[in-house]
Amino acid sequence: MGPEVHSENLGLYNREYAAALDEKDDLKQFRDEFIIPSKKDLARKTLAADLENDQSDPRCLYLCGNSLGLQPRNLRKYVDQYLRSWAIKGVTGHFVSHEDALLPPYLHIDGAGSKLLAPIVGALPSEVALMGTLTGNIHILMSSFYRPTTERYKIILEGKAFPSDHIWYQYAVESQIQLHNLDPATAMVLIEPEDSSKPILSTEHILKVIDDNASSTALILLPGIQYYTGQYFDIKAITAHAHAKGIIIGWDCAHAVGNVDLQLHDWGVDFAAWCHYKYVNSGPGAMAGLFVHEKHGKVNIKGQARQCDYRPRLTGWWGHDKGTRFAMDNKFVPQEGAAGFQISNPSALDVSAVASSLDIFNKATIPALRKKSLALTNYLESLLLNSPSSKENSINTLFTLITPSNPEERGAQISIRLQPGLLDHVLHVLESNGVVVDERKPDVVRVAPAPLYNTFTEVWEFCQIFFQACREAAAVVGR
Repeated sequence: MGPEVHSENLGLYNREYAAALDEKDDLKQFRDEFIIPSKKDLARKTLAADLENDQSDPRCLYLCGNSLGLQPRNLRKYVDQYLRSWAIKGVTGHFVSHEDALLPPYLHIDGAGSKLLAPIVGALPSEVALMGTLTGNIHILMSSFYRPTTERYKIILEGKAFPSDHIWYQYAVESQIQLHNLDPATAMVLIEPEDSSKPILSTEHILKVIDDNASSTALILLPGIQYYTGQYFDIKAITAHAHAKGIIIGWDCAHAVGNVDLQLHDWGVDFAAWCHYKYVNSGPGAMAGLFVHEKHGKVNIKGQARQCDYRPRLTGWWGHDKGTRFAMDNKFVPQEGAAGFQISNPSALDVSAVASSLDIFNKATIPALRKKSLALTNYLESLLLNSPSSKENSINTLFTLITPSNPEERGAQISIRLQPGLLDHVLHVLESNGVVVDERKPDVVRVAPAPLYNTFTEVWEFCQIFFQACREAAAVVGR
Protein backbone atom coordinates (compact mmCIF):
# COMPACT_ATOMS: atom_id res chain seq x y z
CA MET A 1 0.00 0.00 0.00
CA GLY A 2 1.13 3.56 -0.62
CA PRO A 3 2.01 5.84 2.29
CA GLU A 4 -0.29 8.62 3.43
CA VAL A 5 0.57 12.31 3.60
CA HIS A 6 0.09 14.02 6.98
CA SER A 7 -0.05 17.78 6.56
CA GLU A 8 0.68 18.42 10.22
CA ASN A 9 4.20 17.10 9.73
CA LEU A 10 6.48 20.15 9.81
CA GLY A 11 8.87 18.53 7.34
CA LEU A 12 6.16 18.02 4.73
CA TYR A 13 7.66 20.48 2.28
CA ASN A 14 11.25 19.24 2.46
CA ARG A 15 12.91 16.85 0.04
CA GLU A 16 13.79 14.62 2.99
CA TYR A 17 10.10 14.14 3.74
CA ALA A 18 9.43 13.05 0.15
CA ALA A 19 12.37 10.65 0.34
CA ALA A 20 10.95 9.19 3.56
CA LEU A 21 7.62 8.59 1.83
CA ASP A 22 9.42 6.78 -0.97
CA GLU A 23 11.26 4.61 1.49
CA LYS A 24 7.96 3.53 3.09
CA ASP A 25 6.30 2.90 -0.27
CA ASP A 26 5.29 -0.77 -0.58
CA LEU A 27 5.13 -0.41 -4.37
CA LYS A 28 8.55 1.17 -4.90
CA GLN A 29 10.01 -1.95 -6.51
CA PHE A 30 7.71 -1.59 -9.52
CA ARG A 31 9.57 1.52 -10.69
CA ASP A 32 12.38 -0.81 -11.74
CA GLU A 33 9.94 -2.61 -14.05
CA PHE A 34 9.96 0.36 -16.44
CA ILE A 35 12.49 2.05 -18.70
CA ILE A 36 12.60 5.71 -17.72
CA PRO A 37 14.16 8.03 -20.33
CA SER A 38 17.15 10.03 -19.22
CA LYS A 39 17.54 13.75 -19.77
CA LYS A 40 20.07 13.01 -22.52
CA ASP A 41 17.64 10.56 -24.12
CA LEU A 42 15.06 13.31 -24.49
CA ALA A 43 17.56 15.45 -26.41
CA ARG A 44 18.94 12.72 -28.68
CA LYS A 45 18.75 13.26 -32.44
CA THR A 46 19.44 9.60 -33.26
CA LEU A 47 18.38 6.22 -31.88
CA ALA A 48 21.72 5.80 -30.13
CA ALA A 49 22.97 2.81 -28.18
CA ASP A 50 21.37 2.09 -24.82
CA LEU A 51 23.03 4.21 -22.15
CA GLU A 52 20.34 3.92 -19.47
CA ASN A 53 22.82 2.43 -16.97
CA ASP A 54 25.01 5.51 -17.15
CA GLN A 55 24.55 6.93 -13.65
CA SER A 56 25.94 10.30 -14.74
CA ASP A 57 22.88 10.68 -16.96
CA PRO A 58 19.94 11.31 -14.59
CA ARG A 59 16.46 10.14 -15.42
CA CYS A 60 13.92 12.68 -16.60
CA LEU A 61 10.86 13.59 -14.54
CA TYR A 62 8.24 11.72 -16.54
CA LEU A 63 4.81 12.88 -15.37
CA CYS A 64 2.90 12.19 -18.57
CA GLY A 65 1.42 8.72 -18.10
CA ASN A 66 -2.01 10.17 -18.87
CA SER A 67 -0.85 10.63 -22.49
CA LEU A 68 1.61 7.76 -23.00
CA GLY A 69 2.87 5.32 -20.41
CA LEU A 70 6.49 4.22 -20.15
CA GLN A 71 7.81 1.00 -21.65
CA PRO A 72 7.78 -2.05 -19.35
CA ARG A 73 11.10 -3.90 -19.24
CA ASN A 74 9.36 -7.23 -19.70
CA LEU A 75 7.86 -6.08 -23.01
CA ARG A 76 10.93 -7.29 -24.88
CA LYS A 77 10.56 -10.79 -23.41
CA TYR A 78 6.90 -11.00 -24.44
CA VAL A 79 7.58 -9.71 -27.95
CA ASP A 80 10.66 -11.91 -28.38
CA GLN A 81 8.61 -14.97 -27.45
CA TYR A 82 5.99 -14.05 -30.03
CA LEU A 83 8.66 -13.56 -32.72
CA ARG A 84 10.30 -16.85 -31.76
CA SER A 85 7.04 -18.81 -31.91
CA TRP A 86 6.21 -17.36 -35.31
CA ALA A 87 9.73 -18.12 -36.55
CA ILE A 88 9.82 -21.77 -35.48
CA LYS A 89 6.17 -22.72 -35.92
CA GLY A 90 4.72 -20.58 -38.69
CA VAL A 91 0.99 -21.18 -39.06
CA THR A 92 1.03 -24.02 -36.54
CA GLY A 93 1.80 -21.39 -33.91
CA HIS A 94 -1.95 -20.84 -33.84
CA PHE A 95 -2.43 -24.21 -32.17
CA VAL A 96 0.88 -25.45 -30.69
CA SER A 97 1.75 -24.44 -27.14
CA HIS A 98 5.23 -24.20 -25.62
CA GLU A 99 6.21 -25.16 -22.09
CA ASP A 100 8.04 -21.89 -21.42
CA ALA A 101 5.56 -19.55 -23.16
CA LEU A 102 4.13 -16.57 -21.31
CA LEU A 103 1.03 -16.65 -23.50
CA PRO A 104 -0.97 -19.43 -25.22
CA PRO A 105 -1.04 -20.12 -28.98
CA TYR A 106 -2.44 -17.38 -31.22
CA LEU A 107 -5.87 -19.02 -31.42
CA HIS A 108 -6.37 -18.51 -27.67
CA ILE A 109 -4.25 -15.43 -27.02
CA ASP A 110 -7.24 -13.10 -26.85
CA GLY A 111 -8.77 -15.19 -24.06
CA ALA A 112 -5.55 -14.98 -22.06
CA GLY A 113 -5.59 -11.21 -22.49
CA SER A 114 -9.16 -11.03 -21.20
CA LYS A 115 -8.23 -12.94 -18.04
CA LEU A 116 -5.41 -10.49 -17.34
CA LEU A 117 -7.62 -7.48 -18.09
CA ALA A 118 -10.76 -8.44 -16.14
CA PRO A 119 -9.46 -7.62 -12.62
CA ILE A 120 -8.12 -4.26 -13.83
CA VAL A 121 -11.62 -3.07 -14.79
CA GLY A 122 -13.69 -5.06 -12.29
CA ALA A 123 -15.28 -7.42 -14.77
CA LEU A 124 -15.77 -11.09 -15.52
CA PRO A 125 -13.24 -12.39 -18.07
CA SER A 126 -16.17 -13.08 -20.39
CA GLU A 127 -17.20 -9.41 -20.25
CA VAL A 128 -13.97 -7.95 -21.69
CA ALA A 129 -12.15 -8.27 -24.97
CA LEU A 130 -8.77 -7.08 -26.20
CA MET A 131 -9.50 -5.76 -29.66
CA GLY A 132 -9.26 -2.93 -32.14
CA THR A 133 -8.80 0.71 -31.31
CA LEU A 134 -10.67 3.00 -28.94
CA THR A 135 -12.64 4.90 -31.57
CA GLY A 136 -13.24 1.75 -33.60
CA ASN A 137 -14.61 0.02 -30.51
CA ILE A 138 -16.86 2.99 -29.74
CA HIS A 139 -18.34 2.62 -33.21
CA ILE A 140 -18.76 -1.15 -32.79
CA LEU A 141 -20.50 -0.70 -29.44
CA MET A 142 -22.70 2.18 -30.56
CA SER A 143 -23.86 0.20 -33.58
CA SER A 144 -25.30 -2.30 -31.09
CA PHE A 145 -26.42 -0.06 -28.23
CA TYR A 146 -27.65 3.06 -30.05
CA ARG A 147 -31.09 1.97 -31.32
CA PRO A 148 -33.00 5.24 -31.82
CA THR A 149 -36.75 5.37 -32.15
CA THR A 150 -39.10 8.20 -33.04
CA GLU A 151 -39.61 8.90 -29.34
CA ARG A 152 -36.12 8.11 -28.02
CA TYR A 153 -33.31 9.22 -30.29
CA LYS A 154 -31.01 11.55 -28.32
CA ILE A 155 -27.50 10.83 -27.08
CA ILE A 156 -26.33 12.61 -23.93
CA LEU A 157 -22.60 13.21 -23.76
CA GLU A 158 -20.06 15.53 -22.23
CA GLY A 159 -19.76 18.94 -23.83
CA LYS A 160 -16.84 21.30 -24.03
CA ALA A 161 -14.52 21.49 -21.05
CA PHE A 162 -13.30 24.84 -22.38
CA PRO A 163 -14.40 27.02 -25.34
CA SER A 164 -12.09 25.67 -28.08
CA ASP A 165 -12.43 22.03 -27.06
CA HIS A 166 -14.09 19.22 -28.99
CA ILE A 167 -14.45 15.91 -27.17
CA TRP A 168 -12.72 13.22 -29.26
CA TYR A 169 -15.65 10.81 -29.37
CA GLN A 170 -18.02 13.57 -30.45
CA TYR A 171 -16.94 12.80 -34.02
CA ALA A 172 -17.98 9.17 -33.59
CA VAL A 173 -21.29 10.15 -31.99
CA GLU A 174 -22.09 12.64 -34.73
CA SER A 175 -21.46 10.09 -37.46
CA GLN A 176 -23.55 7.42 -35.71
CA ILE A 177 -26.44 9.87 -35.47
CA GLN A 178 -26.09 10.76 -39.14
CA LEU A 179 -26.06 7.08 -40.12
CA HIS A 180 -29.56 6.91 -38.66
CA ASN A 181 -30.56 9.92 -40.81
CA LEU A 182 -30.83 12.12 -37.74
CA ASP A 183 -29.43 15.61 -37.13
CA PRO A 184 -26.68 15.96 -34.50
CA ALA A 185 -27.93 19.46 -33.76
CA THR A 186 -31.14 18.03 -32.30
CA ALA A 187 -30.02 14.50 -31.35
CA MET A 188 -26.95 15.42 -29.29
CA VAL A 189 -27.36 16.76 -25.77
CA LEU A 190 -24.11 18.21 -24.44
CA ILE A 191 -23.51 18.44 -20.68
CA GLU A 192 -21.35 21.52 -20.25
CA PRO A 193 -19.87 23.14 -17.14
CA GLU A 194 -22.17 25.61 -15.44
CA ASP A 195 -19.19 27.93 -14.89
CA SER A 196 -16.61 28.08 -17.71
CA SER A 197 -13.95 29.25 -15.23
CA LYS A 198 -14.49 26.04 -13.21
CA PRO A 199 -14.79 23.23 -15.77
CA ILE A 200 -16.14 20.61 -13.37
CA LEU A 201 -19.36 18.70 -13.97
CA SER A 202 -21.08 17.94 -10.70
CA THR A 203 -23.00 14.70 -10.37
CA GLU A 204 -26.12 16.72 -9.57
CA HIS A 205 -25.78 18.69 -12.81
CA ILE A 206 -25.31 15.50 -14.85
CA LEU A 207 -28.35 13.88 -13.28
CA LYS A 208 -30.45 16.98 -13.95
CA VAL A 209 -29.55 16.94 -17.64
CA ILE A 210 -30.50 13.27 -17.77
CA ASP A 211 -33.83 14.03 -16.05
CA ASP A 212 -34.57 16.91 -18.41
CA ASN A 213 -34.07 14.71 -21.48
CA ALA A 214 -34.98 11.25 -20.20
CA SER A 215 -38.13 10.74 -22.26
CA SER A 216 -36.30 11.40 -25.55
CA THR A 217 -32.89 9.84 -24.81
CA ALA A 218 -31.74 6.54 -26.29
CA LEU A 219 -28.16 6.49 -25.01
CA ILE A 220 -25.72 8.19 -22.63
CA LEU A 221 -21.96 8.18 -23.31
CA LEU A 222 -19.66 9.78 -20.74
CA PRO A 223 -15.97 9.69 -19.77
CA GLY A 224 -15.00 7.84 -16.60
CA ILE A 225 -12.29 10.44 -16.08
CA GLN A 226 -12.35 13.79 -17.85
CA TYR A 227 -9.06 14.15 -19.72
CA TYR A 228 -8.74 17.94 -19.28
CA THR A 229 -9.47 18.34 -15.58
CA GLY A 230 -8.77 14.80 -14.36
CA GLN A 231 -12.23 14.67 -12.77
CA TYR A 232 -13.37 11.14 -11.82
CA PHE A 233 -17.10 10.83 -12.44
CA ASP A 234 -19.38 8.90 -10.10
CA ILE A 235 -19.89 6.03 -12.54
CA LYS A 236 -21.92 3.94 -10.11
CA ALA A 237 -24.46 6.66 -9.23
CA ILE A 238 -24.83 8.00 -12.77
CA THR A 239 -25.25 4.50 -14.22
CA ALA A 240 -27.93 3.64 -11.67
CA HIS A 241 -29.77 6.89 -12.42
CA ALA A 242 -29.68 6.25 -16.17
CA HIS A 243 -31.08 2.76 -15.69
CA ALA A 244 -33.85 4.11 -13.45
CA LYS A 245 -34.89 6.22 -16.45
CA GLY A 246 -34.69 3.24 -18.80
CA ILE A 247 -31.60 4.54 -20.62
CA ILE A 248 -28.60 2.54 -21.81
CA ILE A 249 -25.29 4.05 -20.64
CA GLY A 250 -21.73 3.52 -21.86
CA TRP A 251 -18.44 4.88 -20.58
CA ASP A 252 -15.25 6.06 -22.26
CA CYS A 253 -12.63 4.74 -19.83
CA ALA A 254 -9.54 5.85 -21.75
CA HIS A 255 -8.21 7.80 -18.75
CA ALA A 256 -9.71 5.51 -16.11
CA VAL A 257 -8.36 2.03 -16.90
CA GLY A 258 -5.14 1.40 -15.00
CA ASN A 259 -5.79 4.61 -13.06
CA VAL A 260 -8.73 4.10 -10.69
CA ASP A 261 -10.47 1.14 -9.08
CA LEU A 262 -13.23 0.38 -11.60
CA GLN A 263 -16.03 -2.09 -10.88
CA LEU A 264 -17.79 -2.15 -14.24
CA HIS A 265 -19.69 -5.39 -13.61
CA ASP A 266 -20.93 -4.57 -10.10
CA TRP A 267 -21.90 -1.04 -11.15
CA GLY A 268 -24.07 -2.46 -13.92
CA VAL A 269 -22.37 -0.50 -16.70
CA ASP A 270 -23.88 -1.51 -20.05
CA PHE A 271 -20.71 -1.07 -22.08
CA ALA A 272 -17.33 0.66 -21.98
CA ALA A 273 -14.30 1.17 -24.20
CA TRP A 274 -10.75 2.32 -23.58
CA CYS A 275 -7.20 2.41 -24.90
CA HIS A 276 -4.11 0.80 -23.37
CA TYR A 277 -1.38 3.27 -24.27
CA LYS A 278 -1.93 5.67 -21.38
CA TYR A 279 -1.79 4.30 -17.83
CA VAL A 280 -1.62 0.70 -19.09
CA ASN A 281 1.76 1.37 -20.75
CA SER A 282 1.32 -0.76 -23.88
CA GLY A 283 2.81 1.58 -26.48
CA PRO A 284 1.56 4.20 -28.97
CA GLY A 285 -1.67 3.12 -30.67
CA ALA A 286 -1.73 -0.13 -28.69
CA MET A 287 -4.62 -2.56 -29.04
CA ALA A 288 -7.64 -1.30 -27.12
CA GLY A 289 -10.28 -2.99 -24.98
CA LEU A 290 -14.01 -3.08 -24.46
CA PHE A 291 -16.52 -4.22 -21.86
CA VAL A 292 -20.02 -5.58 -22.44
CA HIS A 293 -22.04 -6.50 -19.37
CA GLU A 294 -22.96 -10.17 -19.26
CA LYS A 295 -26.68 -9.36 -19.53
CA HIS A 296 -26.03 -8.01 -23.03
CA GLY A 297 -23.69 -10.81 -24.10
CA LYS A 298 -26.02 -13.77 -23.75
CA VAL A 299 -26.51 -16.06 -26.75
CA ASN A 300 -29.56 -18.31 -26.94
CA ILE A 301 -29.22 -21.11 -29.51
CA LYS A 302 -32.51 -22.78 -30.41
CA GLY A 303 -32.99 -26.26 -31.85
CA GLN A 304 -30.97 -28.33 -34.30
CA ALA A 305 -31.14 -25.52 -36.82
CA ARG A 306 -29.06 -23.50 -34.35
CA GLN A 307 -31.19 -20.40 -34.66
CA CYS A 308 -29.59 -17.68 -32.55
CA ASP A 309 -31.09 -15.01 -30.37
CA TYR A 310 -28.52 -12.38 -29.38
CA ARG A 311 -28.07 -8.65 -29.17
CA PRO A 312 -27.73 -7.18 -32.70
CA ARG A 313 -24.24 -6.00 -33.56
CA LEU A 314 -21.67 -5.66 -36.30
CA THR A 315 -20.27 -9.15 -36.79
CA GLY A 316 -16.98 -10.68 -37.89
CA TRP A 317 -15.51 -14.16 -38.04
CA TRP A 318 -13.46 -13.89 -34.83
CA GLY A 319 -16.64 -13.21 -32.87
CA HIS A 320 -18.02 -16.53 -34.09
CA ASP A 321 -18.36 -19.50 -31.72
CA LYS A 322 -14.91 -21.09 -31.39
CA GLY A 323 -16.22 -24.63 -31.82
CA THR A 324 -17.59 -23.93 -35.30
CA ARG A 325 -15.50 -20.89 -36.30
CA PHE A 326 -13.64 -22.74 -39.03
CA ALA A 327 -16.66 -24.64 -40.36
CA MET A 328 -17.43 -21.67 -42.60
CA ASP A 329 -21.11 -22.68 -42.82
CA ASN A 330 -22.36 -19.13 -43.42
CA LYS A 331 -24.37 -19.14 -40.19
CA PHE A 332 -23.04 -16.70 -37.60
CA VAL A 333 -23.20 -17.98 -34.04
CA PRO A 334 -21.53 -15.48 -31.69
CA GLN A 335 -19.43 -16.37 -28.71
CA GLU A 336 -20.97 -15.56 -25.35
CA GLY A 337 -19.98 -12.25 -23.83
CA ALA A 338 -17.70 -9.52 -25.12
CA ALA A 339 -15.79 -11.99 -27.29
CA GLY A 340 -18.84 -12.16 -29.53
CA PHE A 341 -18.32 -8.50 -30.41
CA GLN A 342 -14.89 -9.19 -31.92
CA ILE A 343 -14.56 -8.57 -35.64
CA SER A 344 -11.15 -9.82 -36.70
CA ASN A 345 -8.42 -12.00 -35.23
CA PRO A 346 -6.28 -9.89 -32.90
CA SER A 347 -2.65 -9.12 -33.58
CA ALA A 348 -0.62 -11.50 -31.41
CA LEU A 349 2.14 -8.88 -31.37
CA ASP A 350 -0.22 -6.23 -29.99
CA VAL A 351 -1.74 -8.58 -27.41
CA SER A 352 1.78 -9.45 -26.25
CA ALA A 353 2.50 -5.76 -25.65
CA VAL A 354 -0.68 -5.24 -23.63
CA ALA A 355 -0.18 -8.46 -21.65
CA SER A 356 3.35 -7.46 -20.63
CA SER A 357 1.98 -4.47 -18.72
CA LEU A 358 -1.19 -6.16 -17.44
CA ASP A 359 1.05 -8.75 -15.81
CA ILE A 360 2.66 -5.97 -13.75
CA PHE A 361 -0.72 -4.49 -12.82
CA ASN A 362 -1.97 -7.83 -11.56
CA LYS A 363 1.11 -8.16 -9.35
CA ALA A 364 0.78 -4.65 -7.95
CA THR A 365 -3.08 -4.74 -7.75
CA ILE A 366 -5.34 -1.82 -8.56
CA PRO A 367 -6.43 -1.12 -4.93
CA ALA A 368 -2.80 -0.70 -3.84
CA LEU A 369 -2.00 1.47 -6.83
CA ARG A 370 -5.05 3.63 -6.21
CA LYS A 371 -4.05 4.20 -2.59
CA LYS A 372 -0.58 5.34 -3.62
CA SER A 373 -2.04 7.46 -6.41
CA LEU A 374 -4.23 9.32 -3.93
CA ALA A 375 -1.19 9.96 -1.74
CA LEU A 376 0.82 11.25 -4.73
CA THR A 377 -1.84 13.71 -5.87
CA ASN A 378 -2.51 14.82 -2.28
CA TYR A 379 1.18 15.58 -1.88
CA LEU A 380 1.38 17.34 -5.24
CA GLU A 381 -1.66 19.48 -4.44
CA SER A 382 -0.31 20.40 -0.99
CA LEU A 383 3.09 21.41 -2.40
CA LEU A 384 1.53 23.50 -5.17
CA LEU A 385 -0.83 25.42 -2.92
CA ASN A 386 0.77 25.56 0.51
CA SER A 387 4.52 25.06 0.43
CA PRO A 388 6.80 27.98 1.37
CA SER A 389 8.30 27.89 -2.13
CA SER A 390 4.83 28.31 -3.61
CA LYS A 391 3.95 31.22 -1.33
CA GLU A 392 7.28 32.99 -1.87
CA ASN A 393 6.68 36.13 -3.95
CA SER A 394 3.05 34.94 -4.31
CA ILE A 395 3.97 32.32 -6.91
CA ASN A 396 0.76 30.45 -6.09
CA THR A 397 -1.26 33.42 -7.41
CA LEU A 398 0.07 32.73 -10.91
CA PHE A 399 -1.95 29.55 -11.27
CA THR A 400 -5.06 27.74 -10.11
CA LEU A 401 -5.91 24.05 -9.91
CA ILE A 402 -8.94 23.01 -11.97
CA THR A 403 -8.91 19.39 -10.81
CA PRO A 404 -11.41 18.58 -8.02
CA SER A 405 -9.93 19.17 -4.58
CA ASN A 406 -11.63 16.05 -3.23
CA PRO A 407 -9.07 13.26 -3.87
CA GLU A 408 -11.83 10.70 -4.44
CA GLU A 409 -13.11 12.77 -7.35
CA ARG A 410 -9.89 12.71 -9.37
CA GLY A 411 -7.53 10.24 -10.94
CA ALA A 412 -3.73 10.34 -11.07
CA GLN A 413 -3.72 13.88 -12.44
CA ILE A 414 -3.61 17.50 -11.33
CA SER A 415 -4.42 20.09 -13.99
CA ILE A 416 -2.83 23.49 -13.44
CA ARG A 417 -4.28 26.55 -15.17
CA LEU A 418 -1.70 29.31 -15.55
CA GLN A 419 -2.36 33.01 -15.79
CA PRO A 420 -2.59 34.18 -19.44
CA GLY A 421 0.69 34.42 -21.31
CA LEU A 422 2.75 32.18 -19.02
CA LEU A 423 2.35 28.75 -20.62
CA ASP A 424 4.98 28.82 -23.36
CA HIS A 425 7.80 29.99 -21.10
CA VAL A 426 6.80 27.63 -18.30
CA LEU A 427 6.90 24.72 -20.74
CA HIS A 428 10.29 25.85 -22.02
CA VAL A 429 11.77 25.84 -18.52
CA LEU A 430 10.23 22.47 -17.69
CA GLU A 431 11.54 20.92 -20.90
CA SER A 432 15.04 22.35 -20.41
CA ASN A 433 15.09 20.69 -16.98
CA GLY A 434 14.05 17.28 -18.29
CA VAL A 435 10.43 17.46 -17.12
CA VAL A 436 7.84 15.73 -19.33
CA VAL A 437 4.24 16.84 -18.81
CA ASP A 438 1.29 17.50 -21.08
CA GLU A 439 -0.15 20.89 -21.95
CA ARG A 440 -3.50 21.99 -23.25
CA LYS A 441 -3.46 25.37 -24.97
CA PRO A 442 -3.86 28.11 -24.10
CA ASP A 443 -3.00 27.83 -20.40
CA VAL A 444 -3.21 24.35 -18.82
CA VAL A 445 -0.45 21.99 -17.71
CA ARG A 446 -1.55 18.44 -16.87
CA VAL A 447 0.68 16.66 -14.36
CA ALA A 448 0.12 12.92 -13.94
CA PRO A 449 2.22 11.05 -11.35
CA ALA A 450 1.68 7.36 -12.16
CA PRO A 451 1.93 5.17 -9.04
CA LEU A 452 3.66 2.30 -10.85
CA TYR A 453 6.79 4.30 -11.63
CA ASN A 454 6.64 7.82 -10.19
CA THR A 455 7.92 8.77 -6.75
CA PHE A 456 7.18 11.36 -4.10
CA THR A 457 10.65 12.78 -4.59
CA GLU A 458 9.87 13.33 -8.26
CA VAL A 459 6.71 15.19 -7.28
CA TRP A 460 8.77 17.39 -4.95
CA GLU A 461 11.39 18.01 -7.66
CA PHE A 462 8.72 18.88 -10.21
CA CYS A 463 7.25 21.52 -7.93
CA GLN A 464 10.61 23.22 -7.36
CA ILE A 465 11.22 23.42 -11.12
CA PHE A 466 7.63 24.51 -11.78
CA PHE A 467 7.86 27.35 -9.25
CA GLN A 468 11.08 28.55 -10.86
CA ALA A 469 9.42 28.34 -14.28
CA CYS A 470 6.51 30.46 -13.01
CA ARG A 471 8.91 33.06 -11.57
CA GLU A 472 10.80 33.34 -14.86
CA ALA A 473 7.63 33.40 -16.97
CA ALA A 474 6.11 36.14 -14.81
CA ALA A 475 9.26 38.23 -15.20
CA VAL A 476 9.16 37.79 -18.99
CA VAL A 477 5.54 38.92 -19.33
CA GLY A 478 5.89 41.64 -16.70
CA ARG A 479 3.65 40.25 -13.96
